[in-house]
Amino acid sequence: MTEFDIVGADAIASGRATDAYFERTEAVLEAAGRNPEVVAEVTADQFPTGDFELLAGLKDAAALLSGHDVDVDAIPEGRLFDGGPVLRIRGDYLAFARLETSLLGFLSHASGMATAALDCRVAAPDSTVLSFGARHVHPAMTVAVERSALIAGFDGFSHVAAGDLLGREAGGTMPHALMICFGRGNQEAAWAAFDETVEEGAPRIALCDTFSDEKDEVLRAVETLGDRLDGVRLDTTGSRRGDFRHILREVAWELDARGHEDVDLYVSGGLGPADLRHLRDVADGFGVGGTVSNADPVDFALDIVEVDGEPVSKRGKLSGVKQVYRTPDGGHGVGLADREGPADAEPLLEPLIRDGELVDGREFDVDAAAERALADADRVGYGDEEA
Repeated sequence: MTEFDIVGADAIASGRATDAYFERTEAVLEAAGRNPEVVAEVTADQFPTGDFELLAGLKDAAALLSGHDVDVDAIPEGRLFDGGPVLRIRGDYLAFARLETSLLGFLSHASGMATAALDCRVAAPDSTVLSFGARHVHPAMTVAVERSALIAGFDGFSHVAAGDLLGREAGGTMPHALMICFGRGNQEAAWAAFDETVEEGAPRIALCDTFSDEKDEVLRAVETLGDRLDGVRLDTTGSRRGDFRHILREVAWELDARGHEDVDLYVSGGLGPADLRHLRDVADGFGVGGTVSNADPVDFALDIVEVDGEPVSKRGKLSGVKQVYRTPDGGHGVGLADREGPADAEPLLEPLIRDGELVDGREFDVDAAAERALADADRVGYGDEEA
């Protein structure tokens, strides 16, 4: 027994983090003396459907497959896809058979969260958007949550340990618990204590909805912190919000009337893309939680499409080695890799691993992935129908 229910990195790397039938498959093939060279592809949809998704999790996938005698091609992290493979493996089947479970988990979960985060990012393109969803998942998953959000273009996140591993500082100010510990009627004392205690580099953003009307607490926070107040956050429980857009407009009006129009308004608590679109012109920033961390994984599968040079597939899947393309009009194309692709189209699958080694120049920089994601979203018109 371990202290926490966490499958460790050693079990993942060794292939122990697998489904039992892969272990039995290995035993059967070894006993039969069969180990064909195959090409296997990771795919969600066989053909384009018009619904793009964002690829994430490739860093972990590359780490998993490196060191095994395989060649791997993949779409770069941060690109959008719509049908066809996102990753392709060529090698003897037993070189990677037991890695399938972890490989799909890395790609499916991260891509689902990144896609949900992109939905929020394009819903409020000019706003600050922060990831607040770590509390909804197993602690071992928090780095994947925050990294997926960053790949989609989020501006920051809240989880401290995830920040340690990502090399970035987590952000956040105060919870309702802090306000409640100071007691009803003592909001000013809580805000002042925060200002006096927390390092100068941290923004002074006061939580202003704990005990009384949002407008009342906002004005009291301004009176308490004056020019040191950078912003206010409203995290009002849904049952008490009423017309939240009207509340934000009212707060902004009162701040402006008193010469504090430079105080930013931040909103959090159960927000999704529709909320961000509805509030983006009356709020400066948003904290998004469960919409990202609770997102459904992308339903990837790994299928063998070639055995010893011959095309093959199970029923319902497409045989043969494939390439996917970004077409000049922003579409997504799928075709056989040994055929000419659409005119002037950009092939998306690129070398990732050769002979078990990561290809020189392939990198997993989060900022570069976010740039690709936002550029690709603009190119394919991602989210335009929701504007």
